[in-house]
Amino acid sequence: MPDLDTKLHLEMLARERRPGELYGLHWGDPEANPVLRRVVERFIKPHVGRDKVLLEIGPGGGRWTRYLIDNCKTLYAVDYHRELLDVLHENFNHPHIVDIVNSGCDFPGVPAKEVDFLFTFGVFVHLDLDIIEQYLENMRAILKPDARVFIQYSDKTKPEGKANPGFSVNTPAVMRGLVKEKGYTILEEDTESLWHSSIVLFRP
Repeated sequence: MPDLDTKLHLEMLARERRPGELYGLHWGDPEANPVLRRVVERFIKPHVGRDKVLLEIGPGGGRWTRYLIDNCKTLYAVDYHRELLDVLHENFNHPHIVDIVNSGCDFPGVPAKEVDFLFTFGVFVHLDLDIIEQYLENMRAILKPDARVFIQYSDKTKPEGKANPGFSVNTPAVMRGLVKEKGYTILEEDTESLWHSSIVLFRP
């Protein structure tokens, strides 16, 4: 099992959470930020639906969950920290959410070939390459053959990505190589829109 910084997100939660505010909006609100809104329109809406099984890694307070939860049959919310899943439930008391507390890169309890769309934003930017590699390996079993996977990751080719000490060392070339090495087909990349990170959309 790769090493994982188990304190980082709990420290963020204690430091950044504001009463009455959706935790995570301090990193950018898709309702107010046109670049993040484009993520919703371009990368989320085409892949959700009432008959879909979705999975979100690291939902936090739900800044992206709100665009998933009303457009699915089931949403698996996966996090290493029970505390963060509890925060999610304070904001969304929804019967479609299934909590998964994982060990850092796995999907315990998610049935094989179950997931139509896997989404993660604000998580892989902090993960070292060995953990990303393990996630890519482990998600193969839970994805349907025609599933789509959206990952936002750290891009150290960008000045703001390079300057962020909390971001892992990653680049589009490295991420592209990892995805292809694990046997996935890349459908789309966005290396321009975000100021410190990049996006890859792929399928099994």
